[in-house]
Amino acid sequence: MAVASLTSARGAAQRWLPLALVFLAAGLSTAMASPFLALFLNDAVHADPLHVAVFLAATPVSAVIVSTLVGRVSDRLPARRIVLLGTAAAGCVALGATAFIRDYWVLLALSVTLTALAGAMMPQAFAYAREALEGSDRVAMTMSALRTLFSVAWVAGPPLAAVLLEAGGFKLVYGCAAIMYAAAALVVLVALPAAHAAHDEPAPAQRAGAEAPRTLIWLTLTIFVITRCAGALAVQDLSLFVTKDLGGQVGDAGLLLGLCAGLEIPLMLGFGMLSARMPVRRLLMIGTACGLAYMLMVAFATDLRQLAAGQVLNAASISALAGLGMTYVQDMLPRHPGRASTLFSNTFPAGSMLAGPVLGAAQHLGYRMPFAVGAGLSAVALGLLFLGRKTSQSVT
Repeated sequence: MAVASLTSARGAAQRWLPLALVFLAAGLSTAMASPFLALFLNDAVHADPLHVAVFLAATPVSAVIVSTLVGRVSDRLPARRIVLLGTAAAGCVALGATAFIRDYWVLLALSVTLTALAGAMMPQAFAYAREALEGSDRVAMTMSALRTLFSVAWVAGPPLAAVLLEAGGFKLVYGCAAIMYAAAALVVLVALPAAHAAHDEPAPAQRAGAEAPRTLIWLTLTIFVITRCAGALAVQDLSLFVTKDLGGQVGDAGLLLGLCAGLEIPLMLGFGMLSARMPVRRLLMIGTACGLAYMLMVAFATDLRQLAAGQVLNAASISALAGLGMTYVQDMLPRHPGRASTLFSNTFPAGSMLAGPVLGAAQHLGYRMPFAVGAGLSAVALGLLFLGRKTSQSVT
């Protein structure tokens, strides 16, 4: 019995440790490169505001298009490791080139091609994990644990990038981000087993499983776009609200965001464990309600301490929606994990794009306004979750 348990533990470690390293490496690369993109375009490339805006708009749009195409193709391939290796290589080349190139149009071309292809890596990694978990009763918990690694990367990535920026400028930041993708590619090539081989299971196209009604799928994706828009408003407006309305410092906003990211880690694991006892849809409703409560709290806040206390609600909302949302959408498309993972991942840039006009209007209407809009969006999302409760009973 002891020998069997030890063998099982070693098998699990061989299967999941490489994937965990892939999540950490890709997450660190994204967390190091993304927060300083606007600063890079302004200070290093010397792009004017219009060109910066075009670049920042084209990047998420191209990421959605390329990820969608990759998601559709990936479900037809015999091994998803090929896609993971290709996307990691694309990220390595794109960021390595960005470390040295300062021509705006070349960088834009890289962004809408290789960088967009690299953006497909995370949904494909989640799709790989879903294939490896086929038949397990711990799907939601394991997926939440993997999503937690991405949160850990975002706790460490921006501060590390700031240190690198001070030490060696953008060359060092983007060079190290490229190395992270290279490390992910190496792990995929050397240590990541084929998902089906690990369990001796059929390929995705051979699996049985009914897909959810198309109406329910699009309703669910709409919910995640709405909640992501609210989340983007909360993040992007926080520093302005703290400094302009509450008289705080930029560092105070940074501490609040760091506190939220730190709280996400145990809460995401907690929601993952609860998913074994409660329907995922119910947990998503709890998370959305927490987001609504946080938005209302900030909209009426008069003190930084209120914002600090509210980060518990904010972290709970993010943990439930980001940690369990992937599993929820994958359950709707059991025979197409790549497509499902991509559809869910695309709700993030889609929601962020919708938040842009609201943030622009906040300069004239006040920095409490985005939180009030976020509260309204959260209420709509909660109502839509109630609306789909009957047809989603089979997708829990």
